[in-house]
Amino acid sequence: MADNERQTDGQVLEKTRPKTSKPELFKVVLHNDDYTTMQFVIEVLEGIFHKSPAEAFRIMMHVHTRGHGICGAYPYEVAETKVGMVHDAARERGYPLRASMEEA
Repeated sequence: MADNERQTDGQVLEKTRPKTSKPELFKVVLHNDDYTTMQFVIEVLEGIFHKSPAEAFRIMMHVHTRGHGICGAYPYEVAETKVGMVHDAARERGYPLRASMEEA
């Protein structure tokens, strides 16, 4: 008997939908070094992470004073892409700036 021909004995059949969950998020972290300029870090935060100038300055100072700072939390693929973009931009400008990702 096909699904659409099932006997229901007068009851209503409910179609169940698979539950969707939000994707797991990963934090993108910038790491301090002794060579990358503060201005370049701000440019990265504004350009790659779309932070306002004030927020970019705050994160840059956190990186500078504490050794690392969180740029944001993103799904895995987005975080991975942003880490790669940071490394590409830093390499292009001759800076050793490093970024990493960790589970949020």
